[in-house]
Amino acid sequence: MGKGDKKSKKGKIVKGTYGNSRPRQATKRKANEKEQAAAK
Repeated sequence: MGKGDKKSKKGKIVKGTYGNSRPRQATKRKANEKEQAAAK
């Protein structure tokens, strides 16, 4: 597990790719979920 591991978050950051371990716009998505939960 490290810079060369394509399945880890660190490996995805180094490669510049996205996936399950590094979703796109993770912070925006979590903030949006909290707003929707508060609205209900």
